[in-house]
Amino acid sequence: MRRIFFSHVRQGVLTALACLRLLIPDAQAQPTPLPDLGSVPADLVVPAVETAEPAPGRRVWHQAPGWENRGVRHTLYLPTDWQPDSRLPVLVEWPGNGGYRNAYGDTCDGLPEGCRLGYGASGGRGFLWLCLPFVEPGPDGWQPAIRWWGDLESSKRYCRDAVREACERFGGDPDRVVLCGFSRGSIACNHLGLHDDAIAGLWRAFVCHSHYDGVRIWPYPDSDRAAALQRLARLRGRPQFIIQEGGGTAATKAWLRASGMKGDWTFVPLPFRNHSDAWVLRDLPERRQLRAWLARVLAEPTSGR
Repeated sequence: MRRIFFSHVRQGVLTALACLRLLIPDAQAQPTPLPDLGSVPADLVVPAVETAEPAPGRRVWHQAPGWENRGVRHTLYLPTDWQPDSRLPVLVEWPGNGGYRNAYGDTCDGLPEGCRLGYGASGGRGFLWLCLPFVEPGPDGWQPAIRWWGDLESSKRYCRDAVREACERFGGDPDRVVLCGFSRGSIACNHLGLHDDAIAGLWRAFVCHSHYDGVRIWPYPDSDRAAALQRLARLRGRPQFIIQEGGGTAATKAWLRASGMKGDWTFVPLPFRNHSDAWVLRDLPERRQLRAWLARVLAEPTSGR
C-alpha cells in the first residue's frame, strides 16, 4: 500500500510540474532570431561612381565650388529623368562611420561612394542625389573624415556649398531638400544639420536611419542631451522619418517624448538584424513606406524654417 501511495504522489507531482511548464516561460528559451537582409533579393544596384561630366543616370565625382583641387569631393547623381530645365527635389546624404564590420558581415567605409539611402529612396528617378563627406585637414589640404565630424565647421561649409550649387546649377529645388543619413550620418541629421540657423534652414525634411542625436552619449563634444535639445529646437516641426533595425525605435521615441518638443515624427521599426542601409535596395514594405512619406511631405505646403 505504501508503495502504491508514493507512486500516486510522485505521479501527481510530475503532472503538476508539467502544467507549470505550460504556464511559466522556459528560462532557457531563446528569442526567435531576426532575419538577415541577405534573405531578401535586391532589386536595385547603386551606380558606380565615374570620373565624368554630370549626365542623367550617371553618378559622378564632383567638388563643391571653392573646394576644387583641395583633396575632398562628393558624389552627384542626376536622375534618369533629369532635364536641363528640371526643378527637382534633392536628397542629401551623409555616410556612417568607416571601419565598421559586425558578425553578420555588415560593413561601412565611411565615404560618400558607400552611401545607398538616397538611391533606394528614389529608385534613381525624380530626385537629385548628393552624397557628402565630413572633412578634416589632410596632406592635400583636406580629406574625408572617416569617423565622426572631422572639422565640424568645414564639414558644414562643404555641405552648404554643395547644396547651393546643386540647386543653382543642376535644377535642385531649394524648397525641397531632404537630409538623409545612416548611423553616423543619421546622428548628423540633427547634430550637423540643425547645428546652427544657417544650415538648419536648408532642409524640408529628414531621413534618419539607425541612431539619433541625443539618445546616447558618443565620443565627441556636445553629444549630451542638453546640447542635443538645443539642436532639436531648430527642427521647428519639420517631418522626420526615423527607422531603426531590430525594431529598435523605442529609445528614440522615449527621448523625443522626454524632450517635450512637438514634432512630425514617423517611427518605423525595421525587422532585420543588420546594421546596414542596404534595406533600401530591396522591395520591402518599409521602403514603400519611405517613398510614400517622401511624396507626401514634399507635396505639402512649405512652413517656416
